[in-house]
Amino acid sequence: MNAHTWRTLLLAAVIAVLLLPALHAAYECVYFSPYDLLLNAAMAGALLGGFYTAVTIGVSISFGILDIVNIAHPGFIILGSYITYIVTAQFGLDPILASIAAVPAFYALGAAIYQVYYLSFEKRGQDSLRGLAFFFGVLFITEVALVLGFGVDYRYVQASYIGTSWHLGAVDLPLRMLVPCLVSLLMLAGLQLFLSRTFTGRAILAVAQDQLALQLMAANPIRIKRIAFAISIATASLAGAFLIIIQPVEPSIGRDYIGRVFAICVLGGLGSLPGTLIAAMLLGIAESFTATCAGPSWAPAVSFGLLLLTLAFRPAGLLGR
Repeated sequence: MNAHTWRTLLLAAVIAVLLLPALHAAYECVYFSPYDLLLNAAMAGALLGGFYTAVTIGVSISFGILDIVNIAHPGFIILGSYITYIVTAQFGLDPILASIAAVPAFYALGAAIYQVYYLSFEKRGQDSLRGLAFFFGVLFITEVALVLGFGVDYRYVQASYIGTSWHLGAVDLPLRMLVPCLVSLLMLAGLQLFLSRTFTGRAILAVAQDQLALQLMAANPIRIKRIAFAISIATASLAGAFLIIIQPVEPSIGRDYIGRVFAICVLGGLGSLPGTLIAAMLLGIAESFTATCAGPSWAPAVSFGLLLLTLAFRPAGLLGR
């Protein structure tokens, strides 16, 4: 075996040792827990994976396709949650309909932010470290603005399906998880069709690979990037609605998702929306089983351990380009 193989096996062994308590708890859980508990854990993980898909789609476009490290994306998701809260409280709309109504505003916000980013950093070739600092500043400003406007109290919304569950035999399907999961899958399918079947969508896929060839096809790479980044921010409107449907939110809760969204994006493969779905489902199920068997505190460790193992054996991710 060559040196790379030895390093990969050593990394796998280190991760296994670090996660040994969780793995031991999972072994006992699988063999000694009731069947319906494991079935419900798997279903809860799949529904959680659907939510993670919605949260990560925007990063898959901005980071996976455009190579823009937008660490402020979770901040836009929280902004979407609060706008959903305001519209729902004022007009009594369904949270998901309220978020759909806000999509054009988020699209315009994304286009404006990309234009500032391009003129200030990308055009000057300073889009690496300084661009990262720019998005960190955007995240900080968004969080502080929400704190000043709403305080640090948790906010939540009301809907007919929140608090209701369907029971299919031994499996419980909470609608507050099922509805966001289904709408998330529809959003993913719609974006995949847009990227694969339209000229603009194909140009978005091509812009990170060969901008000169794109110009020869009479497409402006800057305009295409602006459209793509605006779409990535627009998805945060729906993801924010899903988040506040699933749980109450406060301004700093977005920090919990910064690591997860980039982990899912890398695990699925940069630029691959189907890979994002698969990775989100894997992490959702892994977190659910870990929380059930070993406790919630182990869930992030197992998720990132799974990411490291995948990158060790398949650096491009599951469906990477």
